[in-house]
Amino acid sequence: MFTGIIQSIGRIHEYEARGADARMVIAGGGLDFSDVAIGDSIAVNGVCLTAVALTPDSFTVDVSAETLRVTAGFIPGAEVNLEKALRLADRLGGHLVSGHVDGVGTVHRFAPVGESHRLEIDAPTDLARYIIRKGSITVNGVSLTVNQVDGARFALNLIPHTLEMTTLKHLQAGSRVNLEVDMIARYVERMMQFTSGTDKD
Repeated sequence: MFTGIIQSIGRIHEYEARGADARMVIAGGGLDFSDVAIGDSIAVNGVCLTAVALTPDSFTVDVSAETLRVTAGFIPGAEVNLEKALRLADRLGGHLVSGHVDGVGTVHRFAPVGESHRLEIDAPTDLARYIIRKGSITVNGVSLTVNQVDGARFALNLIPHTLEMTTLKHLQAGSRVNLEVDMIARYVERMMQFTSGTDKD
């Protein structure tokens, strides 16, 4: 479990294709690994991955073909947002994030508005029903608040601090981003299916 509060900007230092799968060595960008053990989870651009090897300044992960298929941003040399798994004693500064990407969105527009930037993203159609104004969403692992929704397109406001501390500053029209919708919305939908008798599982 994660919060969507990015702790470091890392970089994919090595990328080795293993058939349809991949192994990546990710430089931590100053992230403290003293409390991380092999087998622990680290969110990389919003994707929960397991550390299979560690050095003082990097970690190694294996990425399945399925994960590569349903996510974006895993290319050699790319900067990535990093967050270690949430501990029960930690502050929940963002919102509850599972690290299981729901879909890949496409940036429609990214432009400055005063001191901030407005980010507009086209989400997959099947995710649109979970995205609401003033609700939470995770974009490349970053917990953000939705300001506006128009069909499957939604808009966010990024303050200078968010841009400085994450890789979102590199986005441009056409960029593909990992999206995780608010898990509470999914639970509510599931409960309503039982209440209305439309559950088919």
